[in-house]
Amino acid sequence: MHSLFADIKPFSDQSFEKDGHRIYYEQSGNPNGIPVCVVHGGPGGSSTPKLRSFFNPNDYHIIMFDQRGCGQSRPHAQLEHNSLSNLMDDMEYIRKELKIDKWMLFGGSWGTTLSLIYAQTYPENVLAMILRGIFLARKQEYKWLYDEGASRIFPDQWELFTDHVNGKTGSELLEEFYQQLTSKNEIKRMAAARAWVNWEGACSTLKPSKETITGLLDPRVALPMALISVHYFLNHCFIEENQIINNMDKISHIPSVIVHGRYDMVCTLDNATELYKHWENCELDIIREAGHSVFEPSIRDALLKACVNMARQLGQDEDTA
Repeated sequence: MHSLFADIKPFSDQSFEKDGHRIYYEQSGNPNGIPVCVVHGGPGGSSTPKLRSFFNPNDYHIIMFDQRGCGQSRPHAQLEHNSLSNLMDDMEYIRKELKIDKWMLFGGSWGTTLSLIYAQTYPENVLAMILRGIFLARKQEYKWLYDEGASRIFPDQWELFTDHVNGKTGSELLEEFYQQLTSKNEIKRMAAARAWVNWEGACSTLKPSKETITGLLDPRVALPMALISVHYFLNHCFIEENQIINNMDKISHIPSVIVHGRYDMVCTLDNATELYKHWENCELDIIREAGHSVFEPSIRDALLKACVNMARQLGQDEDTA
C-alpha cells in the first residue's frame, strides 16, 4: 500500500467575488510543478486538507477550490447563480488568474461530472485527468440512488431515509427534500439535511464507516451538501441526458485514469465501464475491495499510484513539463 504524502499547508489562499458569491481557492506544493485542479464532490461538498496529500508536493502545483455555496466559499448553501456553467466559469477564472496554460484535473464523484464537462468545453486547457467514482448524471443514476437500486442493498437505511419524506421516491422524494431544506424552520432544515447525508454516508463505503457518516453529519457540511445536491439533481445537473458520453470525441485524446470501486453503491461501476469504452487514451482501474469513498485504503492506493505515474508521464513530455 502507498502512503499519503505528508500534510502540507497552502502557500497561498485567496478568494474572488462573482455573482454575489465569494469563491475560495488555494495553492500548495511546487508553484513550478505540474498544475492540478482538485475538483471536489457533492454537489455541495468541499475540499479537505487531506486531498493535498495525494500529490507529491515536489512534482505538483496543487490548486483546490470550494464550489459555490460550500466549504469556505460564501454565502453558505447559496443556490442563486449556482449552476454547472457558473462552476466552470469559476474554474476558468482561477486558471487565468494563476496564468496556467494547461492543468490536470483530479475529480471524484460529482467532481468527475464537473471535470468531464469542463474538459469537453475547454479541451485545449486540460493536460490529463484522474477521476474516481464516475457520475455521468443520467436518469438511470438518479433512479439507482433515489428510487430503486441501492434501496435493495441497504433496505434498512433506505427505510430511514424515505420515512423522512413519507415514503416518497424518485422525483417526488427530491421535491419533498427541497421543500424541507428550504423551510424557514431551522430544525426542519437540519433534520432533512442529516437524513440526506446519512443515506449517502451509509452507501459510501464497502464496510460501515462511522467516521465517514460523522463527518457528513456536521451541520456545516450537511446543509450545503443536501440542499445543493437536491438543487442540482432537480435540474438534472444542468446537462442533457447522456451529454458526457455523446461528447467524448472531444477529449478521447487526453491521457486519463479512472479509478472505480467494484462495490460502489453511490455511483455504480457501469458508469466507469461505459465511459472507458468511449475514451481512447484511458486506463480503467477497477478496485476489487472498495466502494465509493476516496479514503478507502485500496481506492487511496490506486489514486496515489495514478498521480505518481501521471507525473512521470507528463514530466517526460517536453511540451507539458
